[in-house]
Amino acid sequence: MERFCLEDVGFKPPKSPTWALEGVTLGLAAGEVVALVGANGSGKTSLLRLLNRLADPTRGTIYLEGQLLQSLPVIQVRQQVTLVLQETSLLGMSVGETLTYPLRLRGLDSRVIQERLTSWCEQLEIPPAWLGRGQAELSGGQRQLVAVGRALITEPLVLLLDEPTSALDHSRGTLMIKVLQELASTRGTTILMANHQLNLLAHGCTRLIQLDQGKVIRDQPQDQVNWSDLQAVLPPSSPQP
Repeated sequence: MERFCLEDVGFKPPKSPTWALEGVTLGLAAGEVVALVGANGSGKTSLLRLLNRLADPTRGTIYLEGQLLQSLPVIQVRQQVTLVLQETSLLGMSVGETLTYPLRLRGLDSRVIQERLTSWCEQLEIPPAWLGRGQAELSGGQRQLVAVGRALITEPLVLLLDEPTSALDHSRGTLMIKVLQELASTRGTTILMANHQLNLLAHGCTRLIQLDQGKVIRDQPQDQVNWSDLQAVLPPSSPQP
């Protein structure tokens, strides 16, 4: 059974004259690392928001492990499906508090929380010296890394990422992709990430979906994608800081 199944999904934002998504039909399986690409305004963020129930489709249906997504309590969906948006905030907390916040909300034992914190900090190479820092003491790339870490520490069923490497230098971006691949292969986590950085995606995803004006125009396994042709039609990634 596919983890997510979308059938003829369309989404028209309130007060918008145009559809952000039209006729989207696709499935997402356990253990996939799926790259979601397209020009700005193609519908990538809208699709991520629908899967996390920040919005509901205007038409069509979405199923999560065989259950109609809209029939599930929002809190249940978000405990299984975690979304990390491009703009991130530490919510007035230190790095350490931010990373452990979702686990404390769920009432996990302090020993389990510490074990997960240590493990994910090691995997993401987040130095212990960062844990006491606040948002103003971090660069944009460091904040982005912490935001992804906050999602990973919950070990979700599905991880949705909006440009997770946009503020990272190449080495940290490469590390991020490696960590995501490991998460998918060892835990069966489904990962869907919008990303403009094709140089990272070419060896970092199992599948690629391309959107154009809200429609799926490409859905291919990684080894069938003509990456050179794709680079020619997509906007370049933002320069790294």
